[in-house]
Amino acid sequence: MSPESQIRGGKVIAGNNIYTGIIGIALFSVLATLTFVAVKCYFQYGTIFSVP
Repeated sequence: MSPESQIRGGKVIAGNNIYTGIIGIALFSVLATLTFVAVKCYFQYGTIFSVP
């Protein structure tokens, strides 16, 4: 049986790391936004998690 005729399962691997870069940028954006909101809430209300 030749390797070409076998059906292979598993993950699809991209030829380059474009998707990894996109996920990294998205994760960085979410973390930066979370940090920005936490800092703004802390300076404006004096707390992050509770409602004044």
